[in-house]
Amino acid sequence: MRSVRVRIFAMVIVLVAAGVGVWQLLPDKDDPGRTVTVGTTDVITSLDPAGAYDAGSWALYSNVFQTLLTFDAGGTTPVPDAARSCRFVGAGLRTYRCEVREGIRFPSGRAMTAQDVKYSFDRVREIHARVGPASLFDTLGTVEARGRTVTFHLSSPDATFPFKVATGAGSIVDRDVYPADVLRGGSGVDGTGPYTLKTFEPGSRAALVPNSRYRGAVEVPDHPTTLRYYKDSAALESAWKRHAVDVAARQLPPALLATLSTGDAKERLTEVDGAETRNLVLNVRAGKPLHDRAVRQALASLVDRDELVESVYQGTVDSLFSVVPRGITGHTTAFFDTYPKPDPARARELLLRAGVTTPVRFEFAYSRGAASRAEAAEIKRQLERSKLFEVTTKYYDWAKFQKQYTAGKLDAYAVGWLPDFPDPDTFTAQLVRTGSGMSNGYSSKSVDELIVASQQYEDRSRTLKDFRRLQRLVARDVPILPLWQRKEYVLSTEDITGGQYLADGTGVFRLWRLDWI
Repeated sequence: MRSVRVRIFAMVIVLVAAGVGVWQLLPDKDDPGRTVTVGTTDVITSLDPAGAYDAGSWALYSNVFQTLLTFDAGGTTPVPDAARSCRFVGAGLRTYRCEVREGIRFPSGRAMTAQDVKYSFDRVREIHARVGPASLFDTLGTVEARGRTVTFHLSSPDATFPFKVATGAGSIVDRDVYPADVLRGGSGVDGTGPYTLKTFEPGSRAALVPNSRYRGAVEVPDHPTTLRYYKDSAALESAWKRHAVDVAARQLPPALLATLSTGDAKERLTEVDGAETRNLVLNVRAGKPLHDRAVRQALASLVDRDELVESVYQGTVDSLFSVVPRGITGHTTAFFDTYPKPDPARARELLLRAGVTTPVRFEFAYSRGAASRAEAAEIKRQLERSKLFEVTTKYYDWAKFQKQYTAGKLDAYAVGWLPDFPDPDTFTAQLVRTGSGMSNGYSSKSVDELIVASQQYEDRSRTLKDFRRLQRLVARDVPILPLWQRKEYVLSTEDITGGQYLADGTGVFRLWRLDWI
């Protein structure tokens, strides 16, 4: 599929010598049914794969649904899961064909066919949920199913299509259970993943049990797993400290992460240089306070990322100066090159030349996050000390936040971005392309052309020139302002193994890799 492998991240795994903990004893190896409890601050938007495009929902989908392709831990090339094989056929990267694996059965007992795959892709686009993943399939023309063969006919060459097939958007559903044109309601899931969803309590817990019928790329776990959802990082920290969870995955407070000791024999810490980014998205629509490019450039001239990283995140994240993060093909430091240091004088000059009346007033919206409130306050402080901006910060619960930004109603908002797959396309096509999921009104013919041009290369090293130019254009236009790149931390008790495989830059959340020692 690709002749060049991309180095996504460097793993640094800190494994503490195993010892008998104060509150937990090593489990009996003859007791495989002991539940692993994982705590997270992520949110489930929808149990229906056609209705969600967020980290929390996709983390669950990774475990209860199958996709034709998936990613091995640390891998950068999709491998077969529900498919026996997949490949481009013919010339021009416009026809992609997969053979569905035999022996896969839905909970009803009915065998999965190519018709189920076609149905699943078609309904994502037919429903086109406001916060759904339909935008990922912008190059998909039609889907054809015959027997066990499914063929995707693309409207334009797209070397990244196999990566998109491997995402949560490609989850395969039972066509007899999921409606074709509306989202499925209720708390049921009928998937074919390594786990079955036994019970789901919104905002509280998802109880998963091993799926003995699973046939695919991974081993079926031999123990149940429960995901527990916490309203914020403080609640997750409290759960960890009172031993309510065995694993704390996303997102612990920076203050706790900064003080974790590798010498504590009661815990196991895994640190991975992840590909998740945090961006300040700016609404460029006419009539909005940040419509003028000079205003956005002035804003970019004032934000001090290093100060933000140290004061709010205590060094647990890294400053980021481009939409494509470090470790991903084509990464540059375009924003550092354009705005090398906070420069109030330059910001004032930009606004003066554009005839902009100061202070520029706008609302900064934020939602869930390990330190989102403190982050908003710090950015407000940095902008207002110049006397050029007046910022009102406002918190929205996640559901309302999604509705507000997808409707284009927010002036500016901070949002984390987890890669859908390990390729620069997921940081560009989904963030700065015309009609992107950021819903901020940005449109650039040059940026769009570069994205399309990059999709014609199966050898992704040949995209470097296009992505470097694209990043310079984004730094000039400032539709979004990259802030930082997250390190992935997984904290577990000393008798849990597999935390280093749980999450990486591939978008897959591998609960099945967690196990008791």
